[in-house]
Amino acid sequence: MSSPNQQPTHTPVGFIAFAWALVGVPLVYGLYQTVKTASTLFGG
Repeated sequence: MSSPNQQPTHTPVGFIAFAWALVGVPLVYGLYQTVKTASTLFGG
């Protein structure tokens, strides 16, 4: 729990965007590769 005297911290928007990109780009690439491979396996 936070104490009543504590002020909320401000996280820069650029840092949040960078963090999402750092996680999101490999995730999207991995999903793309999975779908591509699965389509060749099950699609014929």
